Amino acid sequence: MARVKVDLTVAAIPAFIGAMAAEYAWQRAHPVEPGTRAGDYQLADTVASLSMGLGSLAAPYVARRLLDPVTPGVGRHGRTLLAVGAAAAVLTTVGDVVRRRLRDGRLPDPRTVPAEVREVQEELAGIRQAPAVRTADRTPPALRRAHGGLAVSAVASTALVTSTTWAAMTSGKRLFARSPLDLGTGPWAALVAVLGWDFVYYWNHRLSHESRWLWAVHVVHHSSERYNLSTALRQPVAEGVTLSVPYGLLALAGVRPALIEQARGINLIYQFWIHTEAIQRLGWVEKVFNTPSHHRVHHGSNRDYLDRNHGSILILWDRLFGTFEEEGEPVVYGLTANIDSFNPARIATHEWADIAADVAAAETWHDRWSFLLRRPGWAYARRAAAGVA
Repeated sequence: MARVKVDLTVAAIPAFIGAMAAEYAWQRAHPVEPGTRAGDYQLADTVASLSMGLGSLAAPYVARRLLDPVTPGVGRHGRTLLAVGAAAAVLTTVGDVVRRRLRDGRLPDPRTVPAEVREVQEELAGIRQAPAVRTADRTPPALRRAHGGLAVSAVASTALVTSTTWAAMTSGKRLFARSPLDLGTGPWAALVAVLGWDFVYYWNHRLSHESRWLWAVHVVHHSSERYNLSTALRQPVAEGVTLSVPYGLLALAGVRPALIEQARGINLIYQFWIHTEAIQRLGWVEKVFNTPSHHRVHHGSNRDYLDRNHGSILILWDRLFGTFEEEGEPVVYGLTANIDSFNPARIATHEWADIAADVAAAETWHDRWSFLLRRPGWAYARRAAAGVA
């Protein structure tokens, strides 16, 4: 009889529900002035979080059905996606030339740096100059929209090909088959799997705050202005279309894929309990482990709390790599610019929509890729400098 694999996160659902009920009971037993405690449950917010949690469980299966056919080397439509991306990129470049000719009345001097790129270089170098006077864009609106759509298609198809190919090449099963090592299934192998996953998770979590492409996936988890155990279940649903440091690297070290998957479950389950305001400081434990206090900082939109405390089980990685911040001032939860919506579709897609709009409006390949790959803060500042809200 075939052995049934159990997803630890699915098996833990009854415990999650029980813990949320206990937290709610604690809040009822310790009332505060309405609206003064961000940890209190709000029906619409909780329903949104639970919906995203259920969506995250289904997402891997849906993504596999949708993405495998267009993954180069895996599905039969992979080459078609590559061709679409290449064609869109060529047409976008042609459109760049046409729009510049319409705007400036001539083609740019090939020996000069485009004004848009020069301004970014000056900004990075700290050189302050008067903003360039731009000639009005005389491109017909229909052509402008078509050009923007081609740019989005080129960037999206390239990103999709890159992410799906990378995921296929770095899967645990594939890398374990190539590894000369096998740590077996004993306790030491399990420990290596858990610690290894935790270390890789730190870097992936950190990168999810430092690249807008990854942030578009991860922002889902930060979108709530509440902070309770239901917030832990507000998980991303688009992890299949992103890049990451591959957890499959553990397989190269001899960790079996089944243990890697169990380490994933243990990691996610640990993170559940730290999403609460009911537990305050925990003394010496906080020197080594991630705790509710540390993770409250991570969810804060306060300036001093941004992009801090990325660890999952261990906080040692943050202390070691310079991203640790102690909880001090009261935490303001949510995003620096909240979306004010409980619609799961809006929560899951709002940053993607913003990226698409930025890529469509950009006039250079430098800006298009920067809007996708650079820090979220760069994109917001760039948009503001261009006079776009």
